[in-house]
Amino acid sequence: MTSSPHRPVAAAGRRFVRERFIRPVAVFVNTEASGGIVLLVAAVIALVWANSPWDKQYFDFWHAHLSLDLNIFKLDETLGHAVNDGLMAVFFFVVGLEIKRELIHGELASVRKASLPVAAALGGMIVPALVYVAFNAGGDGAKGWGIPMATDIAFAMGVLALLGRRAPFSLKVFLLALAIVDDLGAIMVIALFYTESISLEAVAWAVAIAAVILAFSRAGVRSVDVYVVLGILFWAAVFKTGVHATIAGVLLALMTPSRPYLTRDALDVSADDLLDAYRGARERGDAEAEQQILRQLETLSRDTESPLDRLEHTLHPWASYLIVPIFALANAGVALSGDLVGDASSSAVSLGVAIGLVVGKPVGILLACFLAVRLGLAELPSNTGFQHMVGAGLLAGIGFTVSLFIAGLAFDDPQLIDEAKIGILAASTIAGIIGFVYLWVLPGEPHDDAASEAAA
Repeated sequence: MTSSPHRPVAAAGRRFVRERFIRPVAVFVNTEASGGIVLLVAAVIALVWANSPWDKQYFDFWHAHLSLDLNIFKLDETLGHAVNDGLMAVFFFVVGLEIKRELIHGELASVRKASLPVAAALGGMIVPALVYVAFNAGGDGAKGWGIPMATDIAFAMGVLALLGRRAPFSLKVFLLALAIVDDLGAIMVIALFYTESISLEAVAWAVAIAAVILAFSRAGVRSVDVYVVLGILFWAAVFKTGVHATIAGVLLALMTPSRPYLTRDALDVSADDLLDAYRGARERGDAEAEQQILRQLETLSRDTESPLDRLEHTLHPWASYLIVPIFALANAGVALSGDLVGDASSSAVSLGVAIGLVVGKPVGILLACFLAVRLGLAELPSNTGFQHMVGAGLLAGIGFTVSLFIAGLAFDDPQLIDEAKIGILAASTIAGIIGFVYLWVLPGEPHDDAASEAAA
């Protein structure tokens, strides 16, 4: 029996889909999942350390002062604030790269594909904020309404990884897209509502540096060192504006080129010429020429990958395995005295955060998904139903990293910050456990060769 001529084309199409879309998502999910384990370990260490006989060393360490005076720029912060303002700018840079990638060729690249995760993210931000306001309107904790809006991608993906095939792969893609839109919303909330004053002079400097970065990019400047220096200057300018410095990371990510410097066709032509030159150098025994040609081939290969993809692949492990765990070490340590726990159990801040995350998140996400599907604006992912959206909503209630971050911005009172942290820790634990158990009892994912091959 002769094989159909369409089969090779179909097979090539399936390979393209796997390599272009499914495999990158699977790799991303696996990185987030293992990063979630490291993040959990860091959070536990912080809690244990803060409640150990060495608790004074923990708080003294993160409150140690760092000072830098360069005349035009002065920095005087505690080590904990330096982590939140500096290292977390790199984290938000990676988040910005993820957002741009999804907007260009991911789950947010078209209105139809983006409708469901965008609607779910909006519902999952608005309802928890309203729940929090219901507890805290007019009180000392009123400014903390942004705390229960956030979703922690690493922890949520970590729980999904533990579920294995009990969670459909399409649900993982949906939750990833939802969390990325959620991050975008959190970034906008930080920029618009947790900025007290603006320095117009610093804004002018930031705009001027951004213009230089864009001009260099358009001119084809490829030196990483140049952009690192300009990026640091841009961060310093944004830091002085009064807008939180982590916003600089997101803006830099959005300015990162998403197209490669070299097309595949151009690579074929140039590579053929270089390979011919390499063979000639081999025949002549010219080792120095061989090394030069190999370096040129390496540069050509690198230039076929966009700067956005290359930076995301390079920095994402650093963000997952180093930066976010350090942030957890610096921010998750709460001295759980009997008085604090007792106060938190009846605190409007703690209750608003906890109920906002555990109840508000799934209700908001499920309601938004239901409306979007019933109005014909979106459709559910393959192999999923509304029961899976409940599970996604529960896992979205794990609001650890960004929630802790916003808590530090919302309050100046250490008591309110600690109460918010207790609410975040309790809610994230409860949401993770309930979400895991709920999805575990649902039917698993049907057999899918492409997805399982990509995840392997």
